[in-house]
Amino acid sequence: MAELKKVRQVLIYTLILNIIVAFAKIVYGYTIDSISMLSDGYHSFFDGTSNVIGLIGVWIASQPPDKDHPYGHRKFETLSTIAIAVLIFGAGIEILREAYHRIEMPGNINVTAASFVIMGVTLAVNFWVMFYETKKGKELKSEFLLADAIHTKTDIFISLSVVISLIAAKAGYPVIDTMAAIAIALFIGKMGISILKSASAVLTDAACIDAEEIRRIAKKIEGVMDCHGIRTRGKEGHASIDMHVLVDPDVKIGNAHDIAHHVEEALKKHFSDVEDVVIHVEPYYS
Repeated sequence: MAELKKVRQVLIYTLILNIIVAFAKIVYGYTIDSISMLSDGYHSFFDGTSNVIGLIGVWIASQPPDKDHPYGHRKFETLSTIAIAVLIFGAGIEILREAYHRIEMPGNINVTAASFVIMGVTLAVNFWVMFYETKKGKELKSEFLLADAIHTKTDIFISLSVVISLIAAKAGYPVIDTMAAIAIALFIGKMGISILKSASAVLTDAACIDAEEIRRIAKKIEGVMDCHGIRTRGKEGHASIDMHVLVDPDVKIGNAHDIAHHVEEALKKHFSDVEDVVIHVEPYYS
């Protein structure tokens, strides 16, 4: 579970950065009365909240198998990504509520040079966090880090929309600020749906490897007459395969076991994400 410890370290680093970014946006958003900047600050705050959830989820996922969880606790990391999606939807609803109030009671946005400096600095931080989490997510094969990197990527686009709304407000079109907030809320909702879709595929044991490719590799092994009942589940870095391998009915049990072992080795070598292969040996009758 060494890679999960590294995932926790990445989450701690990004948590600190997200808190700093969120604090700067929220405080200054209140100061200049910009709903889009304030909304972006809340979104950054939920980035930090997601890091906390991730730390808890990854800690549980790193626990070894026990009596109640003989297959381990890996799916707790996936559950934590669903929690992120729920928080994201909550943030989107709050932003829409604020935008509705702003339509009813328009405010006066006081845009200053400091506004653009803060947005520029936070954008730079977000770019670095996205790059760092994506790199580490691929390196450690962490579903959560990759999902959080997507989350941060959307934060970058949202921040860019805030910059545009500030420019529009400075030019005398404050209504653009409210429109940007609505666009942010919709963008956040789309991101939440994407994360839910990815997490549900893991929790519902959706197939993750092409069965025909598995059959092709298995049939290359000497002694394998055919195979069927191929099932896969899991996620990148932690996939499992269940299958039935057919051998000559006259083959001794020891030899049949060796054939199954060779199939398992071949599959793990070809598919680097495969952790576990369960093979049921059957006699082949033409």
